[in-house]
Amino acid sequence: MTEILSAAPAPASPLRLFWREFRRNRLATAALAVTVALALLAAFAPLVAPQNPYDLAHLSLADARRPPGYLGTGGYVYLLGTDPQGRDLLSAILYGLRVSVEIGLAAGCIALTIGATFGVLAAYAGGWIETLIMRAVDLQLSFPAILLALVLAALLGQGKAQLVTALVAAQYAYFARTAYGAAAAERRKDYIEAAMATPLGAGRVVFRHLLPNCAPPLIVVATVQIASSISLEATLSFLGLGLPVTEPSLGMLISNGFPYMMSGRYWISVYPGLMLILLIMAINIVGDQVRDQLNPRLRR
Repeated sequence: MTEILSAAPAPASPLRLFWREFRRNRLATAALAVTVALALLAAFAPLVAPQNPYDLAHLSLADARRPPGYLGTGGYVYLLGTDPQGRDLLSAILYGLRVSVEIGLAAGCIALTIGATFGVLAAYAGGWIETLIMRAVDLQLSFPAILLALVLAALLGQGKAQLVTALVAAQYAYFARTAYGAAAAERRKDYIEAAMATPLGAGRVVFRHLLPNCAPPLIVVATVQIASSISLEATLSFLGLGLPVTEPSLGMLISNGFPYMMSGRYWISVYPGLMLILLIMAINIVGDQVRDQLNPRLRR
């Protein structure tokens, strides 16, 4: 009997089971591969890009607005053409991808931390603290995120820190509402009541017992909001309220080429736009699959 029990295979870990189910969806697997590939390109953009598009030594105004495949004055082939400043568009897209991913991750992670803290605090404390926090969250959710981001970006000015601040202020309420809903359901369960009856401090109960059980819905919201942060940043930069010209993102690159669309120089805006669409679609598809697996009601 002991030999039979020892020969039995060990149960698979939850992470392995999650990955096994995730791989069944070929579209989600392909989207995950695209997301990882784009993230690696963004991280290693200075090593992968053929040129540094923001080094003045590499700029050539004589090669401005050249079509894809053009042979430049220095013998360099511009595979995707050049922008109005004569920069290699492929290199500019890789650098712009890096900036967009940085801002999206920074805004998403900070908004997750602040929103989850407020939501769990409101569910745990109750009383006037819950009323104050959740009424403020409900008031903010009544306004579109893009409207709040536009107003805050106009007030704070251009720059990475100002843009991340505007995006966090516009999006933290989604995390707070999600965390509150999950924490309020867990707060009424017996194991939380038992933990509160022990000498454990409030912080230990929240971070060891309450917050970990709120992680699955927060992970789903985080994937959606990171993609939303990237799209909001692109919108603000396109309107001239996001990043300055010295720190261009994909939205800024699209804006640079927009005045030349009617003259047939489509590549200046189209190629950065395609990269932005690919990035947002890949993240959203991965987020949808994660949501389906973490929510038993949505499993097929």
